[in-house]
Amino acid sequence: MENTVDLENYKIQKPENWAPKIDDNQLIESIKESDFSNKQVEEGRDFCYLLDKVYYTSDNENSEYACVAYTLNEPSNLESASVKDVVVEENETYIIHRISVLREGVLIDKIADTKIKVLDSENQSEGGILSSNKKVNITIKDLRLYDVLITEDSRVKVFTDRDFMRKEFLKYVYVTPSTYWAYGNYKFTFINDRKDPIAYKKAFFRDDEGNVLEPEIKHLKKGERFVIEKQDYINFFDTNREIAPFIDFATDSSWVDLANYIAPLYEEIYSKASLKEFAPKLVEKLDAIADKDEQLQFAIDYVQNHVYYIFNADEMNGHKPQEPSVTYENKQGDCKAKSVLLKVVLDYINVDSSVVLVNFNTDHYITHYLPSLLTFNHVILKINYKGETYFIDATSRDEFGLIENRGFIYFLHYLEVKQNQGLQIREPHKFSYYGINEKVDFSAQNSIGKLKLVTTYKGNRANYMRKYFKNTNKREIVDSWNNFLFYTLNYSNDRNGTDIRTIFKDAVIEIVSDDKKLNEFTIQYNAEIENPYFTDQQQNRFLMYFDRNMVKNGARDFMHTDIPFWHNFDNEKYEVNLLTDQKIDTQEKYTIQESTINNPYFDYTSRKKVTKNGASIYIDYKPLVNLEIPQKDFEEFRNAHHTVADSNFGIGIDIIEQGLLNMLKYSFKKRLK
Repeated sequence: MENTVDLENYKIQKPENWAPKIDDNQLIESIKESDFSNKQVEEGRDFCYLLDKVYYTSDNENSEYACVAYTLNEPSNLESASVKDVVVEENETYIIHRISVLREGVLIDKIADTKIKVLDSENQSEGGILSSNKKVNITIKDLRLYDVLITEDSRVKVFTDRDFMRKEFLKYVYVTPSTYWAYGNYKFTFINDRKDPIAYKKAFFRDDEGNVLEPEIKHLKKGERFVIEKQDYINFFDTNREIAPFIDFATDSSWVDLANYIAPLYEEIYSKASLKEFAPKLVEKLDAIADKDEQLQFAIDYVQNHVYYIFNADEMNGHKPQEPSVTYENKQGDCKAKSVLLKVVLDYINVDSSVVLVNFNTDHYITHYLPSLLTFNHVILKINYKGETYFIDATSRDEFGLIENRGFIYFLHYLEVKQNQGLQIREPHKFSYYGINEKVDFSAQNSIGKLKLVTTYKGNRANYMRKYFKNTNKREIVDSWNNFLFYTLNYSNDRNGTDIRTIFKDAVIEIVSDDKKLNEFTIQYNAEIENPYFTDQQQNRFLMYFDRNMVKNGARDFMHTDIPFWHNFDNEKYEVNLLTDQKIDTQEKYTIQESTINNPYFDYTSRKKVTKNGASIYIDYKPLVNLEIPQKDFEEFRNAHHTVADSNFGIGIDIIEQGLLNMLKYSFKKRLK
């Protein structure tokens, strides 16, 4: 075996006392063909003869052990088995116990054919995310198709002072295996060697008919084990519509106890803070702002934009927050540090705020988990101002506006870092403004179309579009709008394959205004179009404008059984005016069709105004957001969106062509209606 560094990050030795002891004869005995294994191989799958997995936790370490024996019948699995990476944290060691293959009935030790390198495991330092993680790269030579590969290894994480949170609290989520693999012998063991009891909760396990079972919560005392053991096992769940069953293990606690544990850590930091002492220049600027709204905006802008976000795992991961004086002096800090600094600034200007713990990535699962501080991976600030509650992410950049106009953060669950607080769930939200307010004028005169869009974005949309226009090439922006309009005007159905730039001639898009207090960003698009009409196969002409962004296909197509639909749309308002110098059918069904939808989760109206040479539509969409649609309400909700999609998201006008035959055809069609 070739080693390229010292053995600090990995070792080769026998398993720890808490791990299973498996000798060569036991391994060979477990790797036997059976009707079950042959069936999997005949179906073109690899087969796992043995998986023995153990999670061990004590007051000094968290460790994992695995012994696995599986076929290398598929070239892709052979390739992935030949080279793999194992990422280890600071003070974590990867321990190799065995690397072997069973080849034609003979057990061959492959450690001598193994090359191990230890590399830095980071590619985000330039973005301010620093880590001491190492990557153990393992390359095994001379693996062959139809070998059975056997690996036995462990990972041991010994706690340091910086890991006080993980030393105090355990959290581990066991997820049932992939539906691809079949197992001859499958075993998972959880060992609690901590002084405190560990709770465990089963979630999304199903009965024989596929119904989700009620979650079970049980406990393990010191020295007790939880074991799952199965033979001839394939985990089955609908990967497209169901959540994989899992078991959450956590130190037995309550949300209130956890809040009471962490709150003093932050209170200690607050008590050391005197903004006047460590940031006199910032205080001077704050004092010079007379308007309270603008003072609050300045404070948020300062921490978000003048203090650089940096995540240093060695100093900040799981550690109590950095003192605000250090954050201010260094102009850098992680989410905890920036949030604490912002709170101290807001305390100075007498704006009520508190630090809250969140996890945007697993927000849906939090109520399915057991209470644990290790569930959360991010810190933001909750601000109470003028009778309203706002949430501000101090690590965000390029956000603007008074607090009521800033970007809205979508999430449900949070733990407020205060004494005697439980897990809180946010109320559903209705925006007081439109995220998009757009007016479209499309006129066709003498076979030349003139198209004008004036769009005002606000809140999250304004922040995004401002950044998009700042960072994107102008030609690319125009092409993006042209492409959108190509489908909106239905040109994709009569001139598909045509260079879009030749259709939208002299297209330009400009920023009209940018109000950073109201956080409103307004743009204007203009283009000229030869032959502006959509023409069908019968040579009928139409002027059309159907904005498919109004059709929420994510809601219409949603089919998940276990995860409710997450409702997070903006208020939208549209006015579309179509005008032509031709005579139109003023009674055409879809031209005059209007809609009124009053669903518990959104209101939608479309109103029409039709003249002899044109028509207008006025669309108003106001959803109730930041909530999960209950399953009992979802079909009605879905059907309401189907109604929007039924030609209520735009307008079209039919041209009545000149000539006697065309007039007769129009009259005949009218009588058939």
